[in-house]
Amino acid sequence: MLQDEINIHKSLNKIAESNGIVIFGGGEDKDIPIGELRQAFAIESKLYNRSITGLSAENAVELFDECVAPLAPDTILLHVGVADLGVFRQLPSAFDNAYRTLISHIKAFNKNCRIAIVSLKNYNDDAVIEELNKHLKYIADSEQCEFGDIAKKKVWNPQQTKELSSFLYSMGFARPLNSRHPLYDLIKIVFCFDADSEK
Repeated sequence: MLQDEINIHKSLNKIAESNGIVIFGGGEDKDIPIGELRQAFAIESKLYNRSITGLSAENAVELFDECVAPLAPDTILLHVGVADLGVFRQLPSAFDNAYRTLISHIKAFNKNCRIAIVSLKNYNDDAVIEELNKHLKYIADSEQCEFGDIAKKKVWNPQQTKELSSFLYSMGFARPLNSRHPLYDLIKIVFCFDADSEK
């Protein structure tokens, strides 16, 4: 199953363009409807989803090399941690070290790549997820990565974001969801588009 997913990503990488934005998350992110979101929110940047079932901090370097590195992304949205909750409960430092190794590996691959670490959703106030998210925030700060906090449901009006994007584009202003602009709106769009339907 995992090898099938890797093979699909490798095949898609052959026809994809480089220097885009890559979502690198676990199984819960595989079905993010990238095409529809790009169209609905007028996202001009190339956007690829290379999420893989079972992605963890421990196996992320190997999977990055196979599925993400060939795209030579200029921005990566890292959503890693769901598969690590068991390890994190037992030994948080092992999770931290594996995550830092991933960040270092990405920076060694492309020192100019923007890395955004995305928190785990925690709509039910789980204490372990809350603590893991604190570690992710600390890692983001210490490794000079951006941090996207999606832990809590926030008041967000997707229609208003769409209208603002459309207005700015029609007026000839810089495209607001270009990969070189702040990533927070993009993170909200990609990871929270279905927040109302989640428990």
